[in-house]
Amino acid sequence: MTEPDLTGRTAPPAPAADTSPLQTGGRHDGEPLPRAQVCETHTAIVFFAGDRAYKLKKPVDLGFLDYTTVVARRAACEREVALNRRFAPDVYLGLGELRSPDAQAPEPLVVMRRMPADRRLSRLVREGVAVDDVLRAVARQLAAWHAEAPRSRGVDEQGTRDALSSRWEAGFRQVRALADDGAVPEGVAEAERLVRRYLAGRTRLFDSRIEQGRVVDGHGDLLAEDVFCLDDGPRVLDCLEFDDHLRHVDGLDDAAFLAMDLEQLGAPQAAAYFLARYGEYSGDPAPPSLWHHYVAYRAFVRAKVSLIQARQGAPGAEAAFRRLVSTALRHLRTSAVGLTLVGGLPGSGKSTLSGALADRLGVTLLSSDRLRKELAGIPAEQSAEAGYGEGIYTPEWTARTYSALLDRASALLSSGESVVLDATWSDAAQREAAVRMAERTSADLVALHCHVPGDVAATRLGTRAPGASDADASVAAVMEAREQPWPEAVSVDTSGSLESAVARALAAVRPWGTGQAPVFRRPYMEPD
Repeated sequence: MTEPDLTGRTAPPAPAADTSPLQTGGRHDGEPLPRAQVCETHTAIVFFAGDRAYKLKKPVDLGFLDYTTVVARRAACEREVALNRRFAPDVYLGLGELRSPDAQAPEPLVVMRRMPADRRLSRLVREGVAVDDVLRAVARQLAAWHAEAPRSRGVDEQGTRDALSSRWEAGFRQVRALADDGAVPEGVAEAERLVRRYLAGRTRLFDSRIEQGRVVDGHGDLLAEDVFCLDDGPRVLDCLEFDDHLRHVDGLDDAAFLAMDLEQLGAPQAAAYFLARYGEYSGDPAPPSLWHHYVAYRAFVRAKVSLIQARQGAPGAEAAFRRLVSTALRHLRTSAVGLTLVGGLPGSGKSTLSGALADRLGVTLLSSDRLRKELAGIPAEQSAEAGYGEGIYTPEWTARTYSALLDRASALLSSGESVVLDATWSDAAQREAAVRMAERTSADLVALHCHVPGDVAATRLGTRAPGASDADASVAAVMEAREQPWPEAVSVDTSGSLESAVARALAAVRPWGTGQAPVFRRPYMEPD
């Protein structure tokens, strides 16, 4: 039997199992038609008979939708057909009517081809079938639709930071109202804090998404349960039709719904693969933090629906709620935008640790040594031929370098990119400026102070190859005499293995652990 989805609408009907080209993978000539079935959710009833599916809207008023009149139900059916034909025109056949002797008007219903249940994406994932080809095709299809989807000022308004914030806040209120004893369900308070902090500093990011035309009239409800993997390509069904505003979303938000669902099905790598493919086909430059934020949003929306179902007595819904809130939290923690200061004297290993940490986290690395020479027009590997306090190493040049370093970091953080800043950070005033900048961008700041025994530092300085830093042992001695205390920083001894130093740094930067959510990185290319 087809299963109801967790959005409060019906599980997808599908193309008929007949002998047409559509149904490669359905029945063959001489095989019996599938048995009749019925599926019910709190908004609709779907009857499956032969090679057709018939969907009736329930006469209910749930606040976010009102189907209490025949006129409203007919309009909803018409809207569902029109919108879903954008994705599966050969599945949505049109409107039908159900006539009853005692009814004043016929009851409208959506008529669809019936899909083969054994080709449902969610079922294939649960059975461990390889689905990369299907996910690639769905990503391509979704990106193609987003490229031509209607855009307007009204659509753009739903992609602003404030619009997304309003949707989050509405969800938080609904979940609090549904709590049995009035207590905030576990994990919700932390989710609220993380969401508000992320959104507070990311106006620039969301404005850029609108400028890039990334906000579209999309699918709005992309679940693996609604994707059917036919031999001639996937069919994507059951888009969100009852509220246009909820379908007017960032294209990445649209794709994130399926990624979230795949993760719930126990396939996090498939989720990461799908988002990477979508990013490739759409040419989307979004930072990974936004990918995680949208997956978290979709998980929380589905958690809210699970809580509604739990209050209606649905078995397993309470456990689903807790699982989905946990998923949202993992992604919200991963999406947190961070500023990591890695400091220390010359020879302390700060640059080596900075590079390794940035690589491990998949974030941007900015180096004061490289930036100083860039500002002076000197190649990074070329010596500036100046001692401490001379040439480009005067206090004025240093102040200019740190100012530019923080300006660049601020722009990245506001755009959702986490940053590692490699510099000595020996001056308390420079560190305070970094703290203020982190506060303005609502970024989580972590300071790491690298140190090694003096003989180790001297050996490193005496044997290292020419590079961005011109500091030698004499410069290091002067800087050590002037270094100001940094009690807020986490001390990292880099005299041992690099891996142990990175582990110490990661424990400070990600105290809740790493690897709890798929590592969504920028799109990668693979041969088709």
